[in-house]
Amino acid sequence: VTAMAAASKWAIREKVWEHLEASGLAEFPRPVRGRIPNFKGSLQACCSLRELGVFGRAREVKVDPDKPLEGARLAALQARKTLLVPTPRLRTGLFNRIVPPPGATKEMLRRCATSQGVKDYSVPVGLDGKAQVDLVVVGSVAVSEKGWRIGKGEGYADMEYAMMVSMGAVQEDTPVVTIVHDCQVLDIAEELLGDHDLTVDYILTPTRTIQTNCKRPKPQGIMWHKASSILINSEMLGRIPILKTLRCREKQAGKDVTLQDEHPALANTNRAAVSNKKVMAANPQPQAAPGSAPVGQSHVERDPVNPKLEGSATVTTVYVGNLPGSLRVSELKSVLRELQVVPAGLKWQGTQHRAFLEYREQGAALRAVSSLQGLSLGGNALRVELAKSQRNKG
Repeated sequence: VTAMAAASKWAIREKVWEHLEASGLAEFPRPVRGRIPNFKGSLQACCSLRELGVFGRAREVKVDPDKPLEGARLAALQARKTLLVPTPRLRTGLFNRIVPPPGATKEMLRRCATSQGVKDYSVPVGLDGKAQVDLVVVGSVAVSEKGWRIGKGEGYADMEYAMMVSMGAVQEDTPVVTIVHDCQVLDIAEELLGDHDLTVDYILTPTRTIQTNCKRPKPQGIMWHKASSILINSEMLGRIPILKTLRCREKQAGKDVTLQDEHPALANTNRAAVSNKKVMAANPQPQAAPGSAPVGQSHVERDPVNPKLEGSATVTTVYVGNLPGSLRVSELKSVLRELQVVPAGLKWQGTQHRAFLEYREQGAALRAVSSLQGLSLGGNALRVELAKSQRNKG
């Protein structure tokens, strides 16, 4: 994904979130920015699921936990199908199976379909759970009639689908449905899509059912060494235990599961770049850029692979200012992943509307500056430059 492509994906997200709020179509939870948005008419759109032949034939249905898909979860429970819901951020496994109490009333099934019900009535399904998913229902921020999909930017739907492929839970022809408001159906340029991006076969809106006839192949499994919308690194393996288990299995099966931050070729290139360049030392307490508010509470994220990063002579720090107050650190990290300028460390100072990104190579830091320069997030044009300490030394 080029810098321009990633910026355009974010521009599309911002446009959809802003339109839903401004037109009064946004529903709880608000604001919809940074989420798979809930919208007026979501229950009506979900009801169309019952009319799809692929739903009628399905025995096991996987539905994401987002609020606008509550009606889809309810439809699966009412039709007595096995309902699988991904665990939030994959922290405790891949799926939970929702098991309503025996003789559940309509009201109880409605409760089971809510986010609280998903927590209260679920049973974890492990990698050996032999799940055979017949239909996948995902949320989207935007989607095109051709089946190109844009999520909220964290890449979990793509990751979940890739994991299902790896564990044999879905086949090449397993249909994927998304449920959105009519205004979320937009033209999306195909060059914005990466080969990790999940495409959809059906789009349900409050007024339409669209069959996309999408021929683009869906993700073929986890691309361990490839930068994608969600970059798999050692830190992520620590956060998502099931990913670690899956990696061990694929390694035993003879698959190359080298991560990008472990790849020998990439590591050698990085070492050569460091030895060939005189990289300026970073001030471990980066100075604020001119005109910034004084330093307050900050949230620091360090690379767990290299705890010696702070104060290291091979660190170049990038200042990112004019961040909107509503921006979350996860959204900034998503942008960095899509632009393929993931830092080794991130110092978040959201209350001061800024962040500091730490790179092991000056070249990577300069690429981040040029990729982020002028990017608009939440209506704010970001201000991006090498941190003051480095500019002074330079």
